[in-house]
Amino acid sequence: MPLNMTKGVTEISQEVYSLHMLIFWICCVIGAVVFGIMFVSILLHRKSRGVQPAQFHESTKIEILWTAIPVVILIGMAIPASKTLIAMDDTSAADVTVQITGSQWKWHYKYLGSDLEYFSVLATPREQITNRFEKGENYLLEVDRPLVIPTGQKIRFLMTSDDVIHSWWVPAFAVKKDANPGFINEAWTRVDEPGVYRGQCAELCGKDHAYMPIVVIAKSPDDYAAWKTAEETRIAEAKAAEQELLAMNMDMSELMANGERTYIAYCAACHQPNGAGLPGIFPALAGSDLILNDKTAHIDIVLNGKSGTAMQAFGRQLSLKELASVLTYTRNAWGNDTGDAVQAADVFKVQQGEGE
Repeated sequence: MPLNMTKGVTEISQEVYSLHMLIFWICCVIGAVVFGIMFVSILLHRKSRGVQPAQFHESTKIEILWTAIPVVILIGMAIPASKTLIAMDDTSAADVTVQITGSQWKWHYKYLGSDLEYFSVLATPREQITNRFEKGENYLLEVDRPLVIPTGQKIRFLMTSDDVIHSWWVPAFAVKKDANPGFINEAWTRVDEPGVYRGQCAELCGKDHAYMPIVVIAKSPDDYAAWKTAEETRIAEAKAAEQELLAMNMDMSELMANGERTYIAYCAACHQPNGAGLPGIFPALAGSDLILNDKTAHIDIVLNGKSGTAMQAFGRQLSLKELASVLTYTRNAWGNDTGDAVQAADVFKVQQGEGE
């Protein structure tokens, strides 16, 4: 039924579904018995038939009966429920551990015991969100980089948050855990069949809460190992390329083109595509005094964020090339026209605390 829970694809999710249906039918039987007795009593003992109500005030047998029956029912429900809950919380003997960190409005995945980590961001085109294009099949449920896990292995999730409370929810796994700042919650799953599974943040976490989807791809162990090796190689090559980039100067047209793409993907949700911001909530970048007059402070706030505000630190989220590009774009778009071309070396110096 479309209104019912999904059975899911894991053993635990199917146990949860079976438990849900067991409790549901118990409640249906209780409801049918209680309302059946009530309606029969009303029908057969109505005043128009001349029935005289019984006169009594106490009945020890009845009181014992209506106490004992619910206790037995609750015990019968508690036994399977406890078994399922204990199994859901047993994160021991995991084959792979992934740390999941929520932040407004994206997920960060880190594979413990490896250098592999990355952010996962909404990939639905903004033109679909603003109704300029027709909405796709996976509207608001698609990301640029999904979480990848192996099939047939126990995957342990450690969940936390950088800012507010989020909730990592994948219905097909029967996994829904809050990601709280300063705390770590645990969950686990074991997926037996390769496939693509989708979810989303299930805790209201700000204005773009709806734009925080989750996509998990389950691959066979061999495919997963190949993917992981390729990703680790890509990361190593990207680090080497960044070192080469420090000695290079990108031209303005390349910086502006890359910067516009990066801005739309990471900044436009708050500061708006036209740089006007939202008055009283997110400051305008067009005509910003900081952007126009303090290049070092501009680089620093993009790298490290601003405490006590919604401005995030993008130093770990973006590459040096992306950082240099988006800084150049915001310094030269919407009439700012500073003429500054921020290079990767400029960003790296501020990262190292050396200023310009």
